Amino acid sequence: MGFAAGYGKTNVDLLFENMPRLPEEGEEIFTDRFSLCIGGGVPGTMITLGRLGIECKTVTELSDDMFSRFAMDEFRKAGVEPVNVFHGDKVAVNITAAAITKNDRTFWSYGNTEDSAKAEEIYSALKGAKAVAMHESYTEVYRRLKEEGTTVILDTGFIEGMSLESFKERLLVADYYLPNRKEAMIITGETDPKKAAEVLSEYLDTAIVKLDKDGCLIYDKKSYTYVKSIDEFVHVDSTGAGDAFFAGFMFGIMIGEPVERCVLFGNITGGKCVTAVGCTTAYVTREELYALAEKYKDNIIYNY
Repeated sequence: MGFAAGYGKTNVDLLFENMPRLPEEGEEIFTDRFSLCIGGGVPGTMITLGRLGIECKTVTELSDDMFSRFAMDEFRKAGVEPVNVFHGDKVAVNITAAAITKNDRTFWSYGNTEDSAKAEEIYSALKGAKAVAMHESYTEVYRRLKEEGTTVILDTGFIEGMSLESFKERLLVADYYLPNRKEAMIITGETDPKKAAEVLSEYLDTAIVKLDKDGCLIYDKKSYTYVKSIDEFVHVDSTGAGDAFFAGFMFGIMIGEPVERCVLFGNITGGKCVTAVGCTTAYVTREELYALAEKYKDNIIYNY
């Protein structure tokens, strides 16, 4: 089967749930619900994928602080091999503390926004992967990998000022791009997801547009396929849903499934993610994923 891999910053989230209210300046408020988890981004995607039994590498930046050590433990518990490419002397991971009430939330974040990794060491760590998650930078690395037979999958999330012009080079390298409805329409300038998919198909053999809670649209230059979301999942927190979808989609690619099944897997892993607070808190096992995919096989609607 080979291994899956990706490069990206590690995010660690401290979640103070069920807060009675948000504290005012100078106040201290207690809650009885706290959790610590890996946040969004490629490392979170690799954790979800590793839990599905896929051999994974997460190429990331870690140091010797307590949060980096926590992240290393989380990667290894999920069966993910962490490859550290950090060059520096400060805390390498991004850290967010979230105070979550019934109606609102407040975040405090530390961000190590600079990439200290070198393109050649990222390439060396990713080389040989069957599929990789594409970072928004280092496009030449992914072009080399694609030429060597690696499947390259892009999911950048929202970026200020995103456009076809700014994304063109990445789209021409990627085998698949996984934008949500808002991102696809901003990039293409279209107001309809189908039209946005048609524009993206000028750069990709198969265009995919996630429709958030409404499922996912696929366009293969000839016809549309619609994959409905999973009704049984009860929404609690949307954080990390896109990264979890990515993991399910990549799982399908790794085991050689057709794209509509990959999307169904993504709807399952993304849908499960939103049933709990935190990016990597709620997940399915491989056995549960297969069972749900069989249960919801009719969610795939061809010639939509």
